[in-house]
Amino acid sequence: MTDLLFDLAFWLAAPVWLLLVLAPGRRVTDRVAASPLTVVPVLAVYLALALPVLPELWAVVTSPSRAGFQDLLALDAGAGAIWAQVIAWDLLIGQWMYRQGRRLRVHPLVMSPLLVLTILLAPVGLLFFLALRALRTSRDRAAADASAARSTAPRGTP
Repeated sequence: MTDLLFDLAFWLAAPVWLLLVLAPGRRVTDRVAASPLTVVPVLAVYLALALPVLPELWAVVTSPSRAGFQDLLALDAGAGAIWAQVIAWDLLIGQWMYRQGRRLRVHPLVMSPLLVLTILLAPVGLLFFLALRALRTSRDRAAADASAARSTAPRGTP
């Protein structure tokens, strides 16, 4: 049962990821990306896996240690619970990145690879996206400042 739940965590998130990566800008994709409820099925899997190991999980989160974390991961349900948690958080991060990318008008040919990277290595994908977002925001701010300066300059001034 644990193996099934472990796999199910990914397969419940996969349709959302497919929309974000392969159907950007579609109305359904934008609606799905705006909903935090997409993670609820994955969180249900998390609960199914976490409840049987709740004492061990609680011990690790209230008194973190590498050894305690290793002990939790040695339990099938413990590893599955951590996996489901990672899947849920990665999906929320991906949805946020998608919405930010749309707001900043980042081309889908740039966003889709970033989202795939986020599926595989979320911290790396997020870091690249944050760098892109910072560049894009500063560029847009500079363009807005230049436009404002032109519109307030006296006539005849270049």
